[in-house]
Amino acid sequence: QVQLVESGGGLVQAGGSLRLSCAASGSLFSINVMGWYRQSPGKQREQVAIITGGGSMNYAASAKGRFTISRENAKNTVYLQMNSLKPEDTAVYYCYLQRRSGASDYNYWGQGTQVTVSS
Repeated sequence: QVQLVESGGGLVQAGGSLRLSCAASGSLFSINVMGWYRQSPGKQREQVAIITGGGSMNYAASAKGRFTISRENAKNTVYLQMNSLKPEDTAVYYCYLQRRSGASDYNYWGQGTQVTVSS
């Protein structure tokens, strides 16, 4: 099993910054992808940014130029630095981890951390 613990959410004014952290523990072999998703009330969960074991990164269009994902393999931790935050960034942010074993993918989610951006 894999456990993901997020931290760093909170309330910030528009234009401000927050840094989310997600520490992974448990059966951490064959990690393929780590990243962040978010979900606002009434909306589907959407990908924000992901990073592969090889360091390749992918960002949602809304996050490009403002958010930066990074990964500290030694600590099994992934970060999301969010700058120039906007009210529309308000959401619950979920940490995501995918393990790949043979032809099977195993997906894990954190409990979520609330990010609220006031205008």
